[in-house]
Amino acid sequence: MLLAIDVGNTNIVLGVFEGLRLDQSWRLLTLRERPADELGLMISGLFAHHKLDIHRVDAVVIGSVVPVLTPILRSMTTRYTGREPLVVDPVANAGMPILYERPSEVGADRIANSIAAYEQYGRSSGRSLIVADLGTATTFDAVTAKGEYLGGVICPGPQIAADALFQRAARLPRVDVRKPAAVIGHTTVSAIESGLFYGYLGMVEGLMTRMSAELGGNPMGIATGGLAPLIVPETRLFEAHEPDITLHGLRIIWERNQR
Repeated sequence: MLLAIDVGNTNIVLGVFEGLRLDQSWRLLTLRERPADELGLMISGLFAHHKLDIHRVDAVVIGSVVPVLTPILRSMTTRYTGREPLVVDPVANAGMPILYERPSEVGADRIANSIAAYEQYGRSSGRSLIVADLGTATTFDAVTAKGEYLGGVICPGPQIAADALFQRAARLPRVDVRKPAAVIGHTTVSAIESGLFYGYLGMVEGLMTRMSAELGGNPMGIATGGLAPLIVPETRLFEAHEPDITLHGLRIIWERNQR
């Protein structure tokens, strides 16, 4: 049994693997002040609720983009599972060539997404890939047909834009991101909803189109992230939606390090 932990800016996502199968996954809010024991008790409770024995965990792998939480997660997993975790380092132990000018700047989640996408889609098809992680921070990662991490794009997600509107414009309300009934809004709320949703959709389509042209060779688009279920049905630019791709990437990295 492998416990994979993806530490993001908004959520900590946990996945329990039995071999290649993702048996369970859970999401916790990313709270930087949360101590190791509190996290350990929460995770132990999740295991118990799903009738899983946390003492059956054979290994732990952690991918983190929140450096302050990495030692807390390391301490928690060592104490509550008895296993020293493998902490993903995109340069040292991920096993994918990185063509960034500064490879150490690539986030663990981006390299995990790219590795899982290449193993599932790129290796067999011989096509380059664009992996779009549609979340709080929206990222687009390009993977060559040879399985090299080429680079990508980082931009804010629509919820950041919504929060900025609320904070910077005195008369505008806070609005959640969702698809409105029409593009032309007839109230202030519906107008903001339209701007957030269709503005974000246009950005995603524009970046996918420009990246595809730059890569050439008909690259395959793969979507993941919390906003993917909202965006993927609205465009034809994605051939696959993989909500658990980061966890599978962490699993593959762990397997490579065992070999």
